[in-house]
Parts: sequence; structure tokens; C-alpha cells
Amino acid sequence: MREWSEGMQTKGRDGNQTLARGLYVMLAIADSADGLTIQRVSELLGVHRSIAYRVLQTLVDFDLAARSSDGAYIPGARLATLADAYLPALRDATGPVMRALADRLQSTISLFVEQGGEAVSITMTEPTTAPHHLAFRPGMRTPLTRGAAGYALLASGPPLPDEPEQVGVARTLGYASSHAEIEAGQYAVAAWIPMGATGTRACLTLITYRQDIADSAGPDIRRAADEVARQLSRSVD
Repeated sequence: MREWSEGMQTKGRDGNQTLARGLYVMLAIADSADGLTIQRVSELLGVHRSIAYRVLQTLVDFDLAARSSDGAYIPGARLATLADAYLPALRDATGPVMRALADRLQSTISLFVEQGGEAVSITMTEPTTAPHHLAFRPGMRTPLTRGAAGYALLASGPPLPDEPEQVGVARTLGYASSHAEIEAGQYAVAAWIPMGATGTRACLTLITYRQDIADSAGPDIRRAADEVARQLSRSVD
């Protein structure tokens, strides 16, 4: 978890530092495993406990945070509403496809979108057919220039002069692959979702420790991404 760095303070001054602090604390709470105490928030922001308390209480007032029985501040119920409001049509179209794919390939499937020069996971589905599999929380970010998800997102657009070689390979194959570029030992296979003129870049990404699954998953991921595109087209029609 990053501290309240000088760069973040500068962003706050460019806009509203109080708002920036509140958003930073909200994200820190969402990322924490057991919530954050007032003292921890005070340390993260580098402010007095009284200021940390006011930031936290404001989040509680808007149901963006809640106080647990042990006094720690945990995510509030309103965060679930905000998550559901983000790209609802895309999430609805990918849900059944991701579930079927995860169970058939016994691997975790994640939906990534491009945001601020990064590939950001907004939802993921774990297999019900495999006792051991990779799991991570939505919100994971990876560079567009490293890892299968980033390569697939770049491959959905026109060629760029300085793009990684793997992006061109992905355009040829219809999917991107990577190994141990984000996490040690991890294989990933990703295919971009044809989104038309929506302005959104998205891809389905399989993540596994099993090379045999990764080696054969590309065509399945490509077909699944195309099926999502068809579902989106039907919802618009």
C-alpha cells in the first residue's frame, strides 16, 4: 500500500486536496485485507488523527466505508453499487461466458479494460471445477506494454511504432500470451473483445500456473471474446 506521496499531494492541490485524501483513503480501505484503523490512516496521510477521523467519518456518512466491531474501517455497502454501475452491459455480457470458460479450462478468467495507460481487471471468475487455481482481487493493474492483457488491449488497435513485438504476434494469432511477466510462474492468455466504436478497450484473460492449459487455451479465449461481442451487439439491437 503506497503512502501519501508528494505526487499524490500535488494532484490534490491541482484539484481538491481534501477530496483527494478521501478518495485515497477509500481506495486504501478497499485494498486492505482487514480494514484500516484511524492511526493507520493518519500514518498513510501524514496528518493528525483528528484529520484522519474526519476523512473516515465523511466516507462513513456516504456509506463508502463502515466501522467494524473491532474498530477498523472497512469497505461500505455503497461501493458495491458503484462497482455494478461501471460498464454494466459489458459485465452482463461477459458473466456467463467467463463462468463457462473458467470451469471448462479450470482456470481463473478476468475481464480487463484499458484505463490510464494500464490494463485494469474489473471482474474475475474462479473455476468451480478445480481445487487449486489462481485468485486475485479485481482492481489489479498491469502495464499495457507487459503481460498478455496489455498486449491484447494494444492489439485491438492499430499498430504503433514502439509497441512490443508480442502485440504484432497477437494480431496475427487473435490472442496474446505471456509467462512470468507479471507474477513468477504465471501463464496468461488474453483476447481482445471487439467493441466497435464504443471507445472502450477490453479483453478476456486466462491466468494459470499450468503450462499445458495455457498452451492450448488461445483459440478458446478468442472464441469467448467474440461471443461476448455478439452478446453486446444483441443487447444494443
